[in-house]
Amino acid sequence: QVQLVESGGGLVQAGGSLRLSCAASGRTFSSYAMGWFRQAPGKEREFVAAISRSGGSTSYADSVKGRFTISRDNAKNTVYLQMNSLKPEDTAVYYCAQDEKVRVGVSIASDEYGYWGQGTQVTVSS
Repeated sequence: QVQLVESGGGLVQAGGSLRLSCAASGRTFSSYAMGWFRQAPGKEREFVAAISRSGGSTSYADSVKGRFTISRDNAKNTVYLQMNSLKPEDTAVYYCAQDEKVRVGVSIASDEYGYWGQGTQVTVSS
C-alpha cells in the first residue's frame, strides 16, 4: 500500500528556515504529482504547494509564494518543502499528499489527492 512519511518539522523562530521531507513508497513515485497541505488549530486544511510528476510544473499558495520551494527527487522517491522567512502564521501541521491519479500538471484541490502522510508539526515563534 502507499505510505507517505514526513519529517523535518520542529520549532523555529520567525525569520528562520526549515526543510520538510516526505518519503513515499507503494506506487511508482515518478508517475504522480505531489502536494503539501497544512492545517492550523481551528482552521481547515489548506493547500501550500504542489509539484508535477516530472518536477517541471509547480504551484504555490499566495501566502507562501516567494518563501517556500517545493522540489522532488524521483530517484529517492522523496518530495521536499524548503520553507524560508517563516512567520508565526505558518504554524500548522504539514501534510504530504500524493495525487490519486496520473495527470498532466498539478492540482491544488485536496480531494484530488488520495494518499496522505501522518503530518509533521511546524511551530514558528515570534
